[in-house]
Amino acid sequence: MAPSLDGICSNSNLYYSVRHSGDLASLSVQTEDRKTRRYIGRDGSCHVTFQHSPGEWGLYVTDIFTTLVETRWRVMFLIFSLSYILSWLFFALLYWLIAMANGDLSDPSTHPCVENVRSFTAAFLFSLETQATIGYGFRGMTENCAEAIAVVTVQDVLSCLIDTVVIGIVLFKMASARKRAQTVGFSSCAVINLRDGIMCLSWRLGDFRGNHILEGVAHAQLIRHLPRPQGATALSYLDVEVECDQIILATPTILVHRLERGSPLYRLGPEDLRKEDFELVVTFTYTGDSTGILHQTRTSYTPSDIRWGQRFQPMLKVGRKHYRVDYAFFNETTTVPVPQVSAAEHDRTTPRLPSANTSPVLPAHTTSSCVYQEAWL
Repeated sequence: MAPSLDGICSNSNLYYSVRHSGDLASLSVQTEDRKTRRYIGRDGSCHVTFQHSPGEWGLYVTDIFTTLVETRWRVMFLIFSLSYILSWLFFALLYWLIAMANGDLSDPSTHPCVENVRSFTAAFLFSLETQATIGYGFRGMTENCAEAIAVVTVQDVLSCLIDTVVIGIVLFKMASARKRAQTVGFSSCAVINLRDGIMCLSWRLGDFRGNHILEGVAHAQLIRHLPRPQGATALSYLDVEVECDQIILATPTILVHRLERGSPLYRLGPEDLRKEDFELVVTFTYTGDSTGILHQTRTSYTPSDIRWGQRFQPMLKVGRKHYRVDYAFFNETTTVPVPQVSAAEHDRTTPRLPSANTSPVLPAHTTSSCVYQEAWL
């Protein structure tokens, strides 16, 4: 059993980072503007900066392919433009030095190493034509100088290598999982309402492009800010159970977390929710059928993003031949009657009634759906 961290938490479901103590560790951050700072942005970006990382630049150079893939387009174009230009200049300098050593620049009557290369400008043009395989036919290599032939061979091999790297990185950036993840999104808010007499926290997930997803798993984690001495705070991570987390996202889906005993939000009422300082990070990890690449979409909800006593508007309509999805209602909610008490108080004062959807055919444990999608019939 791992020891607790300065009396903050001894729950094995809470995880920290940085200072390790058994299977737990702690992370302290400053508390300035703690209520307004998000750990994960609404767009899924992590609001974290790293300072004084060991071997920072060495790590970027070691994994240079990932570094170039993750860099901005304008930086990547600048790097590759410079790689081409510098390689042309480097080999032009070699051709110019070879021509100078062979006497091609001073005596036109000699047998040249490269035809019609009498200046550095001509050497640069020959280098450009060789690497880009333009082949104007005015300047050409002769068999008089073995060193010039060796330089041309090296330049041809290097040009193939540069072209391969450029094409590979451009294609990889165009097929980036981050771009695909932007076409799958969560609703701008979460809601708390009653489902089958049980108070539930739910949020909506949809694929805006309508492409089929081979496999998808939803996950949620609650991040709390626990005050520490000396004006710092500790970040704790607690898994939040999402019912039926294996999802086929053919149509927008409402994910549900039941506010039952064991839920970190079980004892929070509307007033308590306004005073709380936590962040609900939700993710959806899936594989696209067109590329087979693994993607992840994520966002976060703070207490101000959770609407008590509301539910999502239906956006799925059943037609004669197709289901029609109206994304104009993706973030729309409507008010529903919900007790203004915590789920714990509601369970204590209200007897739980059998579900109205109980089927005589299906077993009882399958009648309470956990991933909901309302349709207009």
